[in-house]
Amino acid sequence: MAKKKPLVIVTRKLPDVVETRMCELFDTRLNETDKPMTQSELADALRVADVLVPTVTDRIDAGLIAQAGESLRLIANFGNGVDNIDVTAALRRGITVTNTPGVLTEDTADMTMALILAVSRRLVEGAAVIPGGEWEGWSPTWMLGRRITGKRLGIVGMGRIGQALARRAAAFGLSIHYHNRRRVSPAIEESLSATYWESLDQMLARMDIVSVNCPHTPATYHLLSARRLKYLRPTAIVVNTARGEIIDENALTRMLEAGEISGAGLDVFEHEPAVSPKLVKLVRAGKVTLLPHMGSATVEGRIDMGEKVIINVKTFMDGHRPPDRVLPSML
Repeated sequence: MAKKKPLVIVTRKLPDVVETRMCELFDTRLNETDKPMTQSELADALRVADVLVPTVTDRIDAGLIAQAGESLRLIANFGNGVDNIDVTAALRRGITVTNTPGVLTEDTADMTMALILAVSRRLVEGAAVIPGGEWEGWSPTWMLGRRITGKRLGIVGMGRIGQALARRAAAFGLSIHYHNRRRVSPAIEESLSATYWESLDQMLARMDIVSVNCPHTPATYHLLSARRLKYLRPTAIVVNTARGEIIDENALTRMLEAGEISGAGLDVFEHEPAVSPKLVKLVRAGKVTLLPHMGSATVEGRIDMGEKVIINVKTFMDGHRPPDRVLPSML
C-alpha cells in the first residue's frame, strides 16, 4: 500500500512552480487568495496539519503552539529568519522548526546598497520631480546629495548578508567597519578589508553610514536604541533591511525631524505593515526613503526559498534531519 502523504498547509501564496511541486509531493492545502490567515485560522491549521509552512507575516507564538494537534511535527518557515516563531515552545512540543537561510543573501545585499545610494544621492526625491512638472533645468546648487566614496560604512551584523554588503560597498570605495556578536575570522576580515569594533557605541559615533543586517532576536530588540542613536553624527544616514524591531523607530523619527541625523533608508518597520505617518511625512521632506519590505523580493529568491522548504519537508518526512533545522541555541 502506498505511503500516506503528509498534510502540508501553506499560509500564503507561493510561486506557481513551488506550489505545483509541493502538490506533487505532499497532500498540500494552498492559500490561493494570499490573504494572511487570522490567528484563529492558524490555530485550526496547527490542529490538523502534519507540516505548517508559514511566512514572516504569521505569528506562531507559544499560545498557538499549545493548540497544535498531535500530528504536527514540522514548522517549515518560508523565510530566512524565525523571529515569527517561538522555537523554544515548538521544541518543547517535539515540533521541529526549519527556515530558508542563504538564498536571500545577494538580493538583500543588493537592496541595502540601493538604499545607501538612494538616500545619499536623493534618488527618490529626484525621480518625483519630473513627473510632478517641477524641473526647471540644471542648477549647480540644486538637489545636492552626498558622495559615498571615501565614507565609513558601519555594518551591524557581519553574517552572510553583512559580508555580501561589504563586498559591494568596497567596490564603491567605502571603508568597511563592523560590529558583530562574534568577531569573524581573520581571513574574512582580510578579504573584506574590514575593521572590527567590539563596542557598538564607539563604532556608531565614527560612521558616516550605518547598515542594520543582524537578525531580530530578544537580544537585538532596539539594539539601536534612543541612547545609541544619539552617538550618530548629524551627517550620518541609517539603512535597515533586516527587521524593524532592531531600531527604536520613534527615536529615529524624532532625530530625523530634528535634523540630528541626515537621513534613513528603511525597507522594514517596527509595526509593519503599519508605517508611522511621521515617517511618511519625512519622505516628502526628503529625509527618508521607505520601501515596502521588498529587500528579498526577486523571482529567483522566492523560488529558491520554496525549494528549500520542499527539501526540508521531504527530508524530515523521510526520517532524516532536515538541513535547515533551527534550535533555540542558534538564535
